[in-house]
Amino acid sequence: MTKSIVISGPPAVGKTTVAKGLAEEFQLQYLSGGDVLKEMASGHGFDSSGDDWWDTEDGMKFLNQREQNSEFDKKLDKKLIALFEKGGMVITSYTLPWLIQDGIRIWLEGSHESSTKRMQSRDSMSSEDAYEITKERFDKNKALYKKIYNFDFGEDKSVFDVIINTDHLTAQQVIDVTKETVRKLL
Repeated sequence: MTKSIVISGPPAVGKTTVAKGLAEEFQLQYLSGGDVLKEMASGHGFDSSGDDWWDTEDGMKFLNQREQNSEFDKKLDKKLIALFEKGGMVITSYTLPWLIQDGIRIWLEGSHESSTKRMQSRDSMSSEDAYEITKERFDKNKALYKKIYNFDFGEDKSVFDVIINTDHLTAQQVIDVTKETVRKLL
């Protein structure tokens, strides 16, 4: 497969799980935009290790720093666009769907309650903490991308080839639906 796929959606909706499933199914290279951004954070003195780093005080501090300096995001997106355009990739990214012209763009949609449960289970945290973290991350990222690129993250879904609601599906069901969708779009 020469096309690339981008998976986007709110925090803790299942983007990574779906992207890895698609990468395996279609023999594509998987890349997390968030992991690339964590590498950049590490280069600026943050200890960004661990899958749940974004949900820590340090991760939120880096998010606040990004609000003051959009260069982190612009550099990340330039790199992701170049990789995406080479083809053969599955990339998770909040911004990439609005910045590319080709490929397959998938939005995973889910209620805030679903994301809260997923994060609570995944990161072993209280329901209250998971709710606050997912809400804060979504709201801050939405404001950041409006400021940098002037698009409405989470509201403007016109750029997507397909929108999949994950609320009442298991992770495997979401992967299966996404695989079928990609086959139809090829």
